[in-house]
Amino acid sequence: MNNIFVYCEIEDGTLAEVSLELLTKGRKLADSLKCKLEAVVLGSGLQGIEKQVYPYGVDVLHVADDHRLYPYQTLPHTSIVVKLFEQEKPQIALMGATSIGRDLGPRVSSALHSGLTADCTSLEIGDHEDKKAGVQYKDLLYQIRPAFGGNIIATIINPDCRPQMATVREGVMKKEILNQDYIGELKMIDVEKCVAPEDFIVSIIDRHIEQSKVNLKGAPIVVAGGYGVGSRENFNLLYDLAEVLGGEVGASRAAVDAGYAGHDRQIGQTGVTVRPKLYIACGISGQIQHRAGMEESSQIIAINTDPEAPINSIADYVINGDVAEIIPKMIKYYRKNTK
Repeated sequence: MNNIFVYCEIEDGTLAEVSLELLTKGRKLADSLKCKLEAVVLGSGLQGIEKQVYPYGVDVLHVADDHRLYPYQTLPHTSIVVKLFEQEKPQIALMGATSIGRDLGPRVSSALHSGLTADCTSLEIGDHEDKKAGVQYKDLLYQIRPAFGGNIIATIINPDCRPQMATVREGVMKKEILNQDYIGELKMIDVEKCVAPEDFIVSIIDRHIEQSKVNLKGAPIVVAGGYGVGSRENFNLLYDLAEVLGGEVGASRAAVDAGYAGHDRQIGQTGVTVRPKLYIACGISGQIQHRAGMEESSQIIAINTDPEAPINSIADYVINGDVAEIIPKMIKYYRKNTK
C-alpha cells in the first residue's frame, strides 16, 4: 500500500526501454520516500520475466499471464490496472508516454479520478504549502514538463488525489541496473477476477510492426542540423560527416518543418531524446524545445554563425562560422588524422 507502481510495456518477451528507465527513476523516488517499488507486467508467455525486472530494484512484481493480453488491448489492460490500483492504493503510478501509455494512462486516471500529467521530462519529490488554505503538503511528486509550446517549464502537483500519475517519454530518464542479484516478490494476478468477458470482445487477427530505420537513441555520435543549415543540399553535408564519424543524423523541428529531414530524425520536445557521447549541433539556435531532447549529451559542439545563439550556452565547444564551410573541413581533417 502507498508504494510506487510502474506499468511495464513488453514486446516479444522483452521489456520496453522506457519501462526500464521508469523503473530506474522509480527506485530513486521510492528510496526518497522510503517505500517499495512495484512493477506491473501484463502479457502472454511471461515465465522468467522477473529476471528482466528485479535487477532494477523492484520489490514486488505483479504479473498477469494470459494469451488474450498480448498484444496490448485497451479494455482488458485498463480493467486489470484499475482493479490492481484500487486494491493496492499506490501513491505514485508511472507509465511511458508511448502509444500504449497515452491510451492506458488517461483511462486509468479517469476511472480512479486521480488526474494525470503527460510527457514529463523530470520527476522529483518535494513539499508544497497552500498558503491560502493554510495547508502544508509533504513528499508530493513534482511532475515537471515543458508547457506553452516549451516556452516555460511547468511543475505540476496533485496534493489530494491518489495515485499521482505521470507519463514520461522514452530517453528522458537514465536506465541503470541497481543490482543484478536483486530479488523481489512475485505476485500473480487472477485475470478472470479482474476482467469481464466483454473486455475481450475484440480479437487481433494480424499485426504488423515496421521497425524504424533511424536509430538516434543508440548512436554514440549525433550530427544534428537546424534551419540555419540553409538548404537541403547543405543538410546533405551532415550525412557525409555522420558517415565519416560513424554516427547518425538528427534534426531540429525547424529543419523538419522546412523539409530538410524526415520527422523520424527530429530531436527535442516533440521528437526523440538522445544522450550520445558527442552531439554536433549545426545551424541550430538551441531553443528550449530542442535542448530538452539533447542537453544531457556527454559533449556538445555547436556550429553557428550567431555567436549569441542559445545553444552556445550549453555547448562544450563553439565554432562560429558557416556550416557549409566548416563541415567539409572537419571531414577533411578527420580523415587526415585517422590515416
